[in-house]
Parts: sequence; C-alpha cells; structure tokens
Amino acid sequence: MTLGRSGVPYITTWSAEESLPTTVIQRPGGGIAYLDETLVDRDENGVLWQRVPSRPGRGRPEFGKVHPLRQRRAMRRLLCGICGGVPDRTDEGVLWLVRDFRGDWPDWPDGMAATEPPVCLPCAHRSVGACPALRIGFVAVRVGQSTVAGVYGTVYQGGQPFPAPVDDAVVAFDDSAIRWVQAAQLVRELGDCTILRAMPERRDQLWQRDRPGVPNGVGDGTQAHPA
Repeated sequence: MTLGRSGVPYITTWSAEESLPTTVIQRPGGGIAYLDETLVDRDENGVLWQRVPSRPGRGRPEFGKVHPLRQRRAMRRLLCGICGGVPDRTDEGVLWLVRDFRGDWPDWPDGMAATEPPVCLPCAHRSVGACPALRIGFVAVRVGQSTVAGVYGTVYQGGQPFPAPVDDAVVAFDDSAIRWVQAAQLVRELGDCTILRAMPERRDQLWQRDRPGVPNGVGDGTQAHPA
C-alpha cells in the first residue's frame, strides 16, 4: 500500500482495522498481559502490543490515526512512513521531517524520541502541504544514526480486579515501567543529526547545514513557527 496508489500514507489506519477486543489483566510478577494472550501479542523485547488487524485499503482512511503494525515495521526496517519504500539517504544520514521544537534543548533534535518514520524525497515534498502538523512548522533533518529505544503506548497501574490505564507515554526498553505498557508505536532515538536549511528538489542539489541567522522555513518558502 503506497501513497502513489491510494493517496493514503502507509502507516495510516483504515476504518476496517478496528482494535480487537481484549481483556487486560495483571501478571502475577507485575506488569500486564491479555487474558487470552498469544505469542504474537508481544515483540522480541517482551512488550505487549495493541491488537489491530491489518486490512489496508479496506473502508476509509482514518488520517491522523497510526496503524501499530505498519508503523512498527516502518520504524524497525527504516521505511518511508508515507509510501512504505526506501527513505532518502545521503552521507549525512536518513531524511526525517519533524515538528520544529529546536528550542526545547541544546543540540535538538539529538536524543529525540521519534515515532514518525523517515521519508523518501518525493513523499517529503508531498507531505509538507498535505500534513496539518507539518504546516504548523517543521524542519528537515538528516539523521546519521538512530536506535530502536522504546515504545509509545498506554501505561497501566496495578489494581483489582483489573489494572487501569493511567497515561500515554514514551517508555524506554530499559525502564521497569515497560512491563505495564500496551504499546502502540515503536520509538527510535535520533542521533548525529543535521538540521537542513532547505529541502532539495533534485538529488544532485546540495543540502546545506543549518546556520545561525537562517530562517526556519523549509522547502517551498513556507515559514516554520515554533509550536
């Protein structure tokens, strides 16, 4: 399923992909499980994942709602989140489009926990005008290295007769709270990042590093604004 054939991003959920009914219980040693849990409900790190069938193209697209399995696949294999193909890559790294929060900490976005997959160059240009979040303000970033570091999902707390959801959060694999998470999205920690001044139209155009005094606008002259 690609944007070129359907006009719908690869990781978007369709209306026929409704979450399957589950009963979340507390495990004897702590953490959560499904009452009727099977091997496919957990990943290789032992994290419990949402149960959502994969039926892309059936029904209507639910824009803004991310499909857990396809997002997880795109993040693990580093696929374009829009078309499901190979993302754009240069010697500086893989291309990501992210909301502009460069004022959050020094050296942002190094250390950022990303749930959005990378993008290929054609999809990057299309998504700038199509994605409401990116229209608010974005930056194009080359990511030299990224590590699968955790998940984003619903955090539960223990209780009787059943544990209760208390928050949606990013939780690292090495955090003891990971036992209490029902995962919805895979997280990569971004590193060795280069903020780009402009998004090229062609592969043979030079990418320029962000410099002091350069406007935040990227691409077709759109001015980015802090959220």
